[in-house]
Amino acid sequence: MSDLMDLVLKAHGGLPRWQRATTIHAKGAIGGDLWTLVGQEGILANADLTVDVQRQRLVFAGFTSPELRGLFTPDRVAVLGKDGVVVAERTAPREAFAGLSQGAPWDELHALYFAGYAMWNYLTTPYLLTHPGVVLAELAPWHEAHEDWRRLRATFPEEIATHCVEQVFYYDTAGLLRRHDYAPDVLGGTPAAHFTGKHLTASGLVFPTHRYIVPVQAGARALPEPILISIELSELSVT
Repeated sequence: MSDLMDLVLKAHGGLPRWQRATTIHAKGAIGGDLWTLVGQEGILANADLTVDVQRQRLVFAGFTSPELRGLFTPDRVAVLGKDGVVVAERTAPREAFAGLSQGAPWDELHALYFAGYAMWNYLTTPYLLTHPGVVLAELAPWHEAHEDWRRLRATFPEEIATHCVEQVFYYDTAGLLRRHDYAPDVLGGTPAAHFTGKHLTASGLVFPTHRYIVPVQAGARALPEPILISIELSELSVT
């Protein structure tokens, strides 16, 4: 691994601790203009989610209703009732975005897939970057907010459900994640900048608890608004 990746892993709890982790549980509010645009405003205003660290799986408790759960895996999303009864499901969920115009209405399963893979990626990073098949390259430093940030470009393999093949991660001098750039395929490849802050330590692992996502213009310059997605995590625990 590069010296930057070594610094990043150490800053976020260390590779051995990530390798021992099994689940991450988080509560908080996920909002922003995107959810209104796609007709799903408030669907994750009271998010309660559990992430499997070692495989790509996430469950939202109370998804759309207190008695329901939303299950995300790369190949299937499902809304489950008591005793695991399937209320709704979709296989090959990424394909359901094909042909949707920008701003076209989503159903609950679209929202579940997008939020499921996105939150799994966010909460397992930087451990995600050690996954077999992920190719990393350090880019030229970036100056923002009166600081110089180091950058890693990650190229993801097909088997990982994520925003897009190439993404860029920005780290401060302590190795903490400060920004993450991508162009989500399911949203038509529109570039976005994801800013992070208010890092919290939970059971030895470090997570940003304040996140917001804005559009990007030419030259990777982020616009101040609109806030496409906001994420505020109030509780985090790791087992």
